[in-house]
Amino acid sequence: MEKLLFTGSSGFLGQNVKPLLLDKYDISTVGRSEECDYIVDLSMDEPRFKESFDVVFHAAGKAHVIPKNQNEEDEFFLVNLTGTKNLCKSLEKIGVPKNFIYVSSVAVYGCESGSDIDESYPLKGKAPYALSKIKTEKFLQSWCEKNNVCLSILRPSLIAGPNAPGNLGSMVNGIKKGKYLSIAGGKARKSVLMVQDIAKLVSLLEDKGGIYNVCDNTQPSFRELEQVICKQLDKKLPFSIPLYIAKFLALIGDLLGSKAPINSKRLLKITESLTFSNKKACKELGWCPLNVLENYRIK
Repeated sequence: MEKLLFTGSSGFLGQNVKPLLLDKYDISTVGRSEECDYIVDLSMDEPRFKESFDVVFHAAGKAHVIPKNQNEEDEFFLVNLTGTKNLCKSLEKIGVPKNFIYVSSVAVYGCESGSDIDESYPLKGKAPYALSKIKTEKFLQSWCEKNNVCLSILRPSLIAGPNAPGNLGSMVNGIKKGKYLSIAGGKARKSVLMVQDIAKLVSLLEDKGGIYNVCDNTQPSFRELEQVICKQLDKKLPFSIPLYIAKFLALIGDLLGSKAPINSKRLLKITESLTFSNKKACKELGWCPLNVLENYRIK
């Protein structure tokens, strides 16, 4: 059984992916949680490994936060980039792995809207999170080439799963509390990925490498996601307000600042479709993603 080092195992992704890998890999974990085999803050220190690994699955990182000041912006680079460098320094000391799998993000493209964006699209992300991911990708490409390590970079879209964080979690909480409004019929479509699919990809990526967008084939609309969530919560579908009213509320939100429930930037994300192409992963890896609308469970 191959040895796999899992970073970020205590997070949302780790909690859902790690159990699905236990049958195939002998897993060791590294992170700040007391449950980890190697307890360390990668952004501050290098772990002291006692063994070498065949595969490294690097999912640790900072996300789902809008920085409010320069310190919070810097933290993205400290956690995502410096943390990765500290991990790699430690791996060099005990023997580099054959395969390194890095969980990046479609945020690297910096797109607010678009359709079927593929891996050839330029990396235009300007936000601290996106920039930190871009720099980490470039560092790993150089490090893996230098050390003859097979590198796979996953760029997942919005990830769905039990107790999902981020925008999907906000949608669930809003509907649960009766504070969610659908806008313009919820027609905008988004790429979504079932968290379990990441576990499937780990074994498919071994000794192949490459950069892959990963999302399902459905590209569900906001309304379709709302219907799935409302059915599970036994709630009525939220009222949909016309776009012109939403634009007016967004302008007021621009004046009120970050505490406003909606502003022009958030409105754009809700009303503009943004989808990514998974054709490369499906073709080259033989991957068949789960249908989000059929498989998403809130808990």
